Amino acid sequence: MELEKFIAKRYLISRHKLNFITIISFLSISGITIGVAALIVVLSVFNGFGSLVTSYLMSLDPNLRIVYKIESNDKLHYETEKRIKSVSEIKSYSPFVSGKVLALNRGKTEIINLRAVELDNINQLYDFDNLTLTSILNLKKATDDAIYIGIRLADKLEAVTGDTITIVSPSNIENILVQGTPPSAKKFVVAAIFNSQNNEYDESLAITDLSIGQKLLGFRNSFEGYEIKLKDSNKSDEIKKELTELFDKNSVEINTWYDFHKELYSVMQIERWVAYILLSLIIAVASFNILGSLSMSVLEKKRDIGIMKSFGVTENSILKIFLNEGILIGIFGTMFGVIIGYFVCWLQINYNIYPLDPTMYKIDSLPLEIRVSDFFFVAGASMLLTFLAALFPARRAAKVDALQSIKWE
Repeated sequence: MELEKFIAKRYLISRHKLNFITIISFLSISGITIGVAALIVVLSVFNGFGSLVTSYLMSLDPNLRIVYKIESNDKLHYETEKRIKSVSEIKSYSPFVSGKVLALNRGKTEIINLRAVELDNINQLYDFDNLTLTSILNLKKATDDAIYIGIRLADKLEAVTGDTITIVSPSNIENILVQGTPPSAKKFVVAAIFNSQNNEYDESLAITDLSIGQKLLGFRNSFEGYEIKLKDSNKSDEIKKELTELFDKNSVEINTWYDFHKELYSVMQIERWVAYILLSLIIAVASFNILGSLSMSVLEKKRDIGIMKSFGVTENSILKIFLNEGILIGIFGTMFGVIIGYFVCWLQINYNIYPLDPTMYKIDSLPLEIRVSDFFFVAGASMLLTFLAALFPARRAAKVDALQSIKWE
């Protein structure tokens, strides 16, 4: 095997003159280099944007959410909490209720989503301190009820921290229509304004305490479900399966943070694979150059092949010589591509060579995230295409007739 590698290196590197075959080999290496570098950079960009989107979407989303399919009661609440506590990977949890309400302030009216959780536990659920733009207001009066609103909603309602806004709930809509009774309404003090970088939440989400939300939304003593924070969000699917086995499927529905935005993540995954396949075509084109280069090399080296066969070199060894020559081209191209690709990523991460307008994109630079798995995907695709391209001419070389090649060459 060492002899085959040595001869392959001699054929590829130690050519004393620059000929057409040598140029094609260099073009093959260059093509593979460009393809591999482009793949690594593009996949790193997709990783960066994917992580950025996930961080925005998860800012006010739980890792897991349990939603009751039936009307809940104290017994069901007790059993639910008992099962949740039995899972060691769960960091914190809180019952919740939610619903559509009307927010009023200074003549401005907005339909918003009101979510009620245990406010004492909000930092364990959402890491809320990192999202608030203003310090959380300590309410002095017992009659003052706190509410947290998004920055875009605050702008629409012209509200600032400390302002009082009115929330109107449609929970008793039947009584309103039949009996003419006034709708449920309550005044809240804006205790904090948050910026989650998620436009949907920043424009239409308000958060208040669970006991207040239950009364306002008509849940009384029942809950809509439980929101759960895990020690490791990457284990969401694993914990979901574990919890699914503990609960009756007819009573509860369990969703992960991925399920909340499944369509968006599916589109992003499709885009990633499309980019991977399209950029792999660059490597495929370079591989065709390898096929042409090695095919012409076989014609040029017919006499050498005949002499080697006359000395007893087997067809298998001849095949390995030209196969190794093609693989060497793939190795050089892949290696140079990886170096260039990761160097470009390093420049972007450390020196921001491609800045973005933060007023338009919310970020000031192109996000990149380097993953080791991408190296194996890219290098694997490159070497596989190179191997397939080198296989045909290598087999052709192995079938060269020794007598005819020496006689006519």
